[in-house]
Amino acid sequence: MRYAFRGGSPSTRQPIGLAKKENIIMATGLTKTALTRHLAEKLELTNKQSAAFLDLLAETAIKETKKNGVFVIPGIGRLVKAERKARIGRNPQTGAAIKIKAKTVVKFRVAKAAKDVIAPPKK
Repeated sequence: MRYAFRGGSPSTRQPIGLAKKENIIMATGLTKTALTRHLAEKLELTNKQSAAFLDLLAETAIKETKKNGVFVIPGIGRLVKAERKARIGRNPQTGAAIKIKAKTVVKFRVAKAAKDVIAPPKK
């Protein structure tokens, strides 16, 4: 067994639990290999076929977002290309004003159905 950690440098890492190889979902999250194996098992495919599906999904999402500005993954959410305007920011160390250029960013908007299941609204 090995420990799963959260944090950056080894001196600031905090253990968040034991990670077991036999468990598909570890405390650190689902890796691509684990997701590939999980899909292959559930859909009765080979690991190679499920890995090809994941690669194709990622490739399609990138192309469509770049071309059309949006890519929807039904039930999960959507990738959205957005333009940020140029603005004036502050250097947090010195407080000096700096110019931040306009740029294109990609955002992920979680679908309401997924959000309600993962983090239900408080009543």
